[in-house]
Amino acid sequence: MTDPKIAVVGAAETTEMGVIPNQSEFSLQADAALNAIKDAGLEPSDIDGLAVAGQPVDALAQYLGITPKWIDGTGIGGSSFLLHVRHAAAAIGVGYCKTMLIVHGESGKSGVGAAGFPKFLAGNIGGEFEVPYGATLPPTMFTIPVRRYLHEYGLSVEDLAQVAVTQRQWAALNPRATFKDPLTIENVMNSRMIADPFRLLMCCLRTDGGGALVLTSADRAKDMPQPPVYITGTGESCEGPLISQMENFTTSKAFRLAGQSAFDEAGLERSDVDHVMIYDAFSHLPLYGLEDLGFCKPGEAAGFIREGNTAPGGKLPVNTNGGGLSYMHSGMYGMYALQESVRQMRGIAPAQVPDAKVSIALGIGGMFSVAGTIILTNQQV
Repeated sequence: MTDPKIAVVGAAETTEMGVIPNQSEFSLQADAALNAIKDAGLEPSDIDGLAVAGQPVDALAQYLGITPKWIDGTGIGGSSFLLHVRHAAAAIGVGYCKTMLIVHGESGKSGVGAAGFPKFLAGNIGGEFEVPYGATLPPTMFTIPVRRYLHEYGLSVEDLAQVAVTQRQWAALNPRATFKDPLTIENVMNSRMIADPFRLLMCCLRTDGGGALVLTSADRAKDMPQPPVYITGTGESCEGPLISQMENFTTSKAFRLAGQSAFDEAGLERSDVDHVMIYDAFSHLPLYGLEDLGFCKPGEAAGFIREGNTAPGGKLPVNTNGGGLSYMHSGMYGMYALQESVRQMRGIAPAQVPDAKVSIALGIGGMFSVAGTIILTNQQV
């Protein structure tokens, strides 16, 4: 493993999560930001770098009373915050700022002060070439690759249901999870059809909430109150916004490139990873993620999950907070994946993986269009 130069020293989610009709998106972002700053043992005046997606970065800076020297308004959907971490590592590494605050907050359920749904529907190439043919919202777009994936590898819709069932097992161990009741494949298959093959319980939640991270150099992190969680590998890539133009419907080029970049930078092998977080807006994404990150061969992830390998007690715990299917999904889920990776590396997760030393988080933006990968560790060389 390479010697990490950057560390997470503050991490927190909003005080409340779920349905929060009395808070705007700015209020949720401020709540998450102040919680993370407090977790780091700092004051807002200590922050000189700021990143946010969904709301204007300058407006949030003013709202928080921060005057940053480095700002990042990268907004590419759910993987925005993983790219923010990568960009923060670069900025801190060259001295553009010393202490970076990455903020997420969305009123995804209540819609209070929400910035609005990303413009998949008009004003871009998708609006010209796909929307007229019915590829409009995420369920209708993701159906195209997943149907090919199931056909290519001889899998069934029940294999998608198994993902939701396994992640509910993790959610049952998490007091903050939205859904904790036991789930069966029959429950999933009997839930309402949304867009074939997706049933309701194969689709992510709609909630309100947020989270924030504070990053600084590994040297400074040693003096912070929380145990440092080091960033040892990062990656990002994109394939494009047209779902119909994917290079291969059974794999994500962006996932593969972003994942390999992170492993190369970290100097780690797949066998070194103890814990995995894969953005799961729909239940097929963990299948693609496990394969494109190199943990399973093409077409073998469903069997890997079916055998219990990603469940509590399994050899490769995946989405241990319950994921976007059962824990939380306010619209851009990547921050919650990072939060759980940090908790696991700190050893404080509700469903803690014993002796976990390395975690990887994979985020997606759009429908397979953008990806970000971060490898975190509690070990420093």
